[in-house]
Amino acid sequence: MASEPYRDKSLAAEEITDRVAGFHGELHDVTDARLVAEEFLFDLARVSAPTAPEHWDDILLVVTELAANAVQYAPGPFEMRLRRTFDGVHVVMHDTSTTAPAPRPFRPSRGGGGIGWHLIHTLCDQVSVVGTDHGKDIHVFLPW
Repeated sequence: MASEPYRDKSLAAEEITDRVAGFHGELHDVTDARLVAEEFLFDLARVSAPTAPEHWDDILLVVTELAANAVQYAPGPFEMRLRRTFDGVHVVMHDTSTTAPAPRPFRPSRGGGGIGWHLIHTLCDQVSVVGTDHGKDIHVFLPW
C-alpha cells in the first residue's frame, strides 16, 4: 500500500522572512501595524521561542507606540519593517516627518501622553533615528 510522504508543516528558520507593511496613516492603522507584528511574532515563535515571555509583549508595545507616533506627528503614510536578527527583532518605522522624536515630560495628571518615547528607549536594546529626504526611519532592536 502506497502512502503519501509526510510533510512537516512547521516553518524552518530560513522561511522567516522580513515583513514589510505600508499604512495610510489613519488611526486604525495603529491596530493594523500591531496585528502585522503579532503575525510575524507568531511565525517566529514557531521556529524560535522568545528567551523570555515578556519579549513578545515588549515588541508589540513598541510597535504600537511607533505607529501611534507616526499617525499623530507625521502626516501621510508610514511603513513598518520587521526582521529577525541574531538575538532579537529589528523594527524600522518610516514616516513622512523630518522632525526627530524627542522626549516630552510625562505628567499623568494633565494627560496628553509623553511616555511613549521613554518606553521605547527603556524596552529596546538600541534606538536610532535616520533622516531621509522624505521623512525618517526609526530603528529599534529588541531582544527575542
